[in-house]
Amino acid sequence: TAPCGGHGRRGHTMDKSITLPPDEIFRNLANAKRFAIDIVAKVRSFDHATKASSDKLYEISVQEEVTPRLHFIKFENAYIETCLDFIKDHLVNTETKDIKATVDKEDEMTCLIKGCNFVLKNIPHEAFVYAKHADSEFRFQTTQPDIFPYLLVNIGSGVSIVKVESEDNFERIGGSSIGGGTFWGLGALLTKTKRFDELLQLASKGQHTSVDMLVKDIYGGSYASLGLTGDLIASSFGKSATADREFSKEDMSKSLLHMISNDIGQLACLYAKLHNLSRVYFGGFFIRGHPVTMHTITYSINFFTKGEVQALFLRHEGYLGAIGAFLKGAEKDNPNQYSWGENYAGSSGLMSVSPDMNPMQRARSGTFDMLEMDRLERQLVNLPLLLDPSSYVPDTVDLTEDALAREYWLYCFEEALDGVVKRAVASQPDTQEAAERAEKFSQKYRHKLQTLRHQPFAYGSLTVRSLLDTREHCLNEFNFPDPYSKFGFEEAKQQLEAWKPCLWLSDLWCFLFQGPPHKCALFFVDNKLLFRGTEVVLASNSGPALNDVTNGELQILTERLAAMDPVIETGLRDERLTLVQSGSSSPCLDLSRLDKELAMVVRERQTDLVIIEGMGRAIHTNYYAMFSCESLKMAVIKNAWLADRLGGKLFSVVFKYEVPSEKPSQPSAALTRS
Repeated sequence: TAPCGGHGRRGHTMDKSITLPPDEIFRNLANAKRFAIDIVAKVRSFDHATKASSDKLYEISVQEEVTPRLHFIKFENAYIETCLDFIKDHLVNTETKDIKATVDKEDEMTCLIKGCNFVLKNIPHEAFVYAKHADSEFRFQTTQPDIFPYLLVNIGSGVSIVKVESEDNFERIGGSSIGGGTFWGLGALLTKTKRFDELLQLASKGQHTSVDMLVKDIYGGSYASLGLTGDLIASSFGKSATADREFSKEDMSKSLLHMISNDIGQLACLYAKLHNLSRVYFGGFFIRGHPVTMHTITYSINFFTKGEVQALFLRHEGYLGAIGAFLKGAEKDNPNQYSWGENYAGSSGLMSVSPDMNPMQRARSGTFDMLEMDRLERQLVNLPLLLDPSSYVPDTVDLTEDALAREYWLYCFEEALDGVVKRAVASQPDTQEAAERAEKFSQKYRHKLQTLRHQPFAYGSLTVRSLLDTREHCLNEFNFPDPYSKFGFEEAKQQLEAWKPCLWLSDLWCFLFQGPPHKCALFFVDNKLLFRGTEVVLASNSGPALNDVTNGELQILTERLAAMDPVIETGLRDERLTLVQSGSSSPCLDLSRLDKELAMVVRERQTDLVIIEGMGRAIHTNYYAMFSCESLKMAVIKNAWLADRLGGKLFSVVFKYEVPSEKPSQPSAALTRS
């Protein structure tokens, strides 16, 4: 566990105090070995109302089991004295704690790169493209199997341009003295405004055309022979030399922002072309999620590369230095040997810094922002059978872009909340405080849903999977790891009594098995394949989620079934039936983050058939997943709204059988029956 302080945002008063989160937030603080600090330039924000320091902005119960977890808190270093007092009270004069800070200039860049590599590898949808006028402003990018090489443009006081080729191989290949400090300094001289965020706010309301000289101001229109349109800037602040009038603070701020952003954008493009790099990430306090800054950088990159290179931004760019400082201090423990996952329950998420968009959220983030990362027990990798891992997208529908679906599913999850609370309490009948913890879970998850209504991009692309995962994370935070532990077989049968098994299912198996036996099938449950001589790998969840079977439970069930079924008994004995955990604790399935052991078994057994079963794994996710072998996706549609959208009825059965393009002689089908 490593709580890390960095920079953040607060009101304009400079009383050297900051509202730190209550001690409960550091659930593993007593076991913390290291404390990492990223010390950066202070950035004062514009005026806004903040909650009293006595208010608890974040409350969580203490878990009985200690989860390996990284805690990162981001706040402005103007309040470093309070931060140091916190360190002194909690971390100094203990036996096991090291303190690591990015105070050394040489070290700073190393920490920055280590932090960037970490978030790109471990947080899906970390990178995004900003599209100001699109329905979805934030277009998140699929995590690539190999994140290298890339260009990092870090815009602080100046600009550093770093080429990153591997985990430890990077080089500063260029930079500029014209950066965020230039914008802040010149902006202060021009507008008498001392606050960085207020300068950006002024720029967002300004019209640069009243200050800048455009191509059409010189030539009366476009300069077609040079490919210059009339509205391009020919000279930044060009009109201010001849116009006999005063210019507004807003217009001057906008002109200044364009001038510096265009300069940085052109510089980044030149270095990207020189080194043949297509991935260019922008970070630093000049960015910090500000829409107006991201828009001007994006426009500049699109213009100078003619759309060939996209400007990429990071959800957690403000944490990179602190993350890197921790990793550097923890090298002997080799934290990179593990996979990590963002804990949605404890993370603030990407928040708009525009007070016009969400004043309540802005006030909260003005105190502190948080990122929590849980260490996963299994190292996660891509499924080797994905046809093209670089283009694989787990989720079928992006709710960030589909407003109708987003509103339905947010409503659906909120309506189901009372039922989840009752089930959570029922799962711990002998625990007196279960009802109190369940109510806290309900409040927290409801708050998350409300946040996602205003800012669906908070945790990357909003999907049914992320809504389910957020609920699971919140349940775990309040010590409800398995709310469905008391969910019995008879209850499950009653919920599905409206669905009758189809007599024609045997026809499907005949259709699928009309060719020679498959060598190995990756599946959840079946024994017909074993009977045909096919090896079977049963992949199940590593941890509980809803009422899905876990690997531990499946081990017990399979042993009992083997005592009754000779096919299963023989399969286990001859090692033709293998049970492997998937590495997931979600009702859905992300095939880019599977247990490394499962991937190894798939390769060794030369698996040539993938069968994915269930609405979460085969409909909400992986419906469009393409494989290098035959695949079958099947599910019962247990949601009326979804069934209607798919053109079917409630409890319709969906089968989607596909073969890779290199096997044209094999049959292919997509079947839906009710």
